[in-house]
Amino acid sequence: MLEPIQKIAGGVAMAANAAGTFVVVLLVAVVNYDIIARGLFNRPFLGAVEVVQFSMVLIVFLQLPDVIRVGRLTRSDGFLGLLCRRKPPAGRLLSRVIDLVSATFMVIVAVAMWPEFVEMWESQDFFGVPGVFTAPWWPVKLVIFLSACLCAVHFLIHVARPVIDGEPHLESGS
Repeated sequence: MLEPIQKIAGGVAMAANAAGTFVVVLLVAVVNYDIIARGLFNRPFLGAVEVVQFSMVLIVFLQLPDVIRVGRLTRSDGFLGLLCRRKPPAGRLLSRVIDLVSATFMVIVAVAMWPEFVEMWESQDFFGVPGVFTAPWWPVKLVIFLSACLCAVHFLIHVARPVIDGEPHLESGS
């Protein structure tokens, strides 16, 4: 029963990661364009700062679910590793508790983000400098909401799946 959910969630996470990588490439292009336009033509790209701010949030939240899926989320697990080696059942239990708390946190983020997304969608609120560069807020809020939902799913998959190769925080097939 867990495998179809894991496959779908994994595929969506990998697609989001690829989209995040594409945003990184676009960000590099924008920054390089700004540098060349500023240096050679004294005509900088006036929205460069806003594009960088917008892009950084998108990159983080587009790539986060896949990072969780493959068990590469940065965390201090020295104690957890020691516990897993000395008392494997206790280590696996603690790892699952951490994943459950993490899933709960992601649900809280999603619940908090949904009203913000709806408000930005309805108000068509923009960020940036009017007349120079503006962009709507709602895409960022939507990406954060969807990412938090997908992250919660992956953390719950970590809680529900069997232990693989003694590593309690890795999904199979990764």
